Amino acid sequence: MDVPRDLASYLRLIKLASVPTKEEFIQISKIAGIGIIVVGSAGFIIFGIMKLIPK
Repeated sequence: MDVPRDLASYLRLIKLASVPTKEEFIQISKIAGIGIIVVGSAGFIIFGIMKLIPK
């Protein structure tokens, strides 16, 4: 692990990063929310199916 080189690459990444605009943040939040709902729904459906299957 080359610490000076790693630190330089981290600093370069921080310099390139920018704060998202309000519109970008809202769009990212909507997409993440939809993903959470989809994954949660899939888990709920699988849980329901497993409850229906007798042991």
